Amino acid sequence: MLELRHLCKAYANGRQVLSDLTWRLEPGEYVAIMGESGVGKSTLLNLIAGLDAPDSGEVVIDGAAISTLDDDAATCLRREKFGFIFQAFHVLPHLNLLQNIALPLLLNGLPQERAARMLAAVGLEGRGADFPRQLSGGELQRIAIARALVHRPRLLLADEPTGNLDPDTAQIIQQLLRAEIKANDATAILVTHSPAAAASADRVLVLGRNGLRPA
Repeated sequence: MLELRHLCKAYANGRQVLSDLTWRLEPGEYVAIMGESGVGKSTLLNLIAGLDAPDSGEVVIDGAAISTLDDDAATCLRREKFGFIFQAFHVLPHLNLLQNIALPLLLNGLPQERAARMLAAVGLEGRGADFPRQLSGGELQRIAIARALVHRPRLLLADEPTGNLDPDTAQIIQQLLRAEIKANDATAILVTHSPAAAASADRVLVLGRNGLRPA
């Protein structure tokens, strides 16, 4: 499903964060990646998503290097096969909550009934007509999670998906993530500082100067 080949990336200030990283993620695997702040966890997700380009090396999805895809093909790949949960949420302020969640279904020409089910699954049933400005940070995060899962992506990339949630809600969301990933036979990468969140994955890796290693 996903293969990283000799991936290298440095920040704008010249500091190397990823150096000759080679790694393979098999279909259906759910992996948590931990590590100290600044080691490149979020950068790694952005590279896998094709939102940033490596200095050298390749990100390969289903046998095709992302760097070989033109803009239209890369956009289509992300829209159809990827689900993203980023710390900044990226919820659209001019759409109500149900419309935000349904957006991936609309873009992929899929029936939109599942949006209401995902709204309920993240504990916000009955609030579909509300707008993002009416929500707290934790509620916005739950909308972003529902939107990432709604079209049953083959590859889920999640960056601190429970970072703004209280412990009880975080536990519910961790259970939801795992249930959806396994029900849809998805491949998933969870970046987190939380041992509790990481424990929901099949295995935990630590990103450091020497690449990825088992926790």
